Amino acid sequence: MAEEKQHTTQITDKQKKDLEDLVVLLRSIRGRHTELVSVLIPAETNIYPVVRQLEAEASTADNIKSKQTRTAVITAIESIIRELKGYKQTPKNGLALYCGNISETEGKQDIKLWAIEPPKPLRVRTYRCDQVFVVEPLQEMLDVDEVYGLLVMDRKEATIGVLEGKQIKVLRSMTSNVPGKYKTGGQSAARFERIRESMALEFFKRVSENMKEIFFEMPKLKGILVGGPIPTKEEYLRDGELVTKLKDIVIAIKDIGYTDEHGLELLVEAAQEDIAQQEIIKEKKILEKFFETLGRHREKACYGYEKVKIALERAAVDLLLVSKQFDKEKLAELEALAVQSGAEMAIISTDNQDGDQFNNLTKGVGALLRYAFE
Repeated sequence: MAEEKQHTTQITDKQKKDLEDLVVLLRSIRGRHTELVSVLIPAETNIYPVVRQLEAEASTADNIKSKQTRTAVITAIESIIRELKGYKQTPKNGLALYCGNISETEGKQDIKLWAIEPPKPLRVRTYRCDQVFVVEPLQEMLDVDEVYGLLVMDRKEATIGVLEGKQIKVLRSMTSNVPGKYKTGGQSAARFERIRESMALEFFKRVSENMKEIFFEMPKLKGILVGGPIPTKEEYLRDGELVTKLKDIVIAIKDIGYTDEHGLELLVEAAQEDIAQQEIIKEKKILEKFFETLGRHREKACYGYEKVKIALERAAVDLLLVSKQFDKEKLAELEALAVQSGAEMAIISTDNQDGDQFNNLTKGVGALLRYAFE
């Protein structure tokens, strides 16, 4: 019987990727029988009653008919109990423990234990013995906390989208039948203009109906950004009958010349100050600083695994930038050096053009330096 204990402590946002990788790993594990034990302890829970409960569960497990399953379950529970006895109290965000036989060979045991102090408070208390681990509460911590609705429009076209974390997604595209302006004067022109205005108003109302359908009950909706040419977007917000609940959370109105997917990207960029805390904006600013430094002050930036590693060993790195696609083993090595030298670290996504550019140029890793070390 082999036993391996792994600790993963989540403290800051830059550790988020570790939790994401761990959730993927735990999800991939399937027990041959119901021998995977999950114990989730919420924040501010007294740890000693949990230990007593698990001791009772270990006694109950003696009744399991299959000797192999019985041995695996009892061993897993006892491993978790030993781990818990090393804590004087529950960590501030709670504790998630996973233990069980992950061997793929019938009749052989490979017991592994993970003890995780999550980056956000656990809200549920769970004990479960199953063929899978209970990872949903950890997965929820990785979900986007804030969502922004996006609308770019003119009288001809409207595109509705959403900004989730670092991703801009097109949700719906709409077109109108509003004709162009009448070129000649007279009564016909006036009548034509009235028809044109009526058709525009109907289009505005149709856009609002779609906005309500998409966003009215959307969880985590933080605000709505609206873009388009002057004065169409202002006319829409005034006359388009957007429901009050959504109109009240319009946090930015920007002059945008495009009404397609590119227009959504321009809208997000134009609203940077309005959503300064949004992940995509923070990442964009980090990458802008990296590329600018690389272009103007080359001695204060470097990239590539070997150069960055040397810079970290010399404590020259101020900020370590690592692509989400970077090799995990090398990442662990660089992260350890960053901790030793006091460097900060940012994980760069590849869900957008800037992140892709960084990954392609640097082979996944770069650094902003405290001083030149060449």
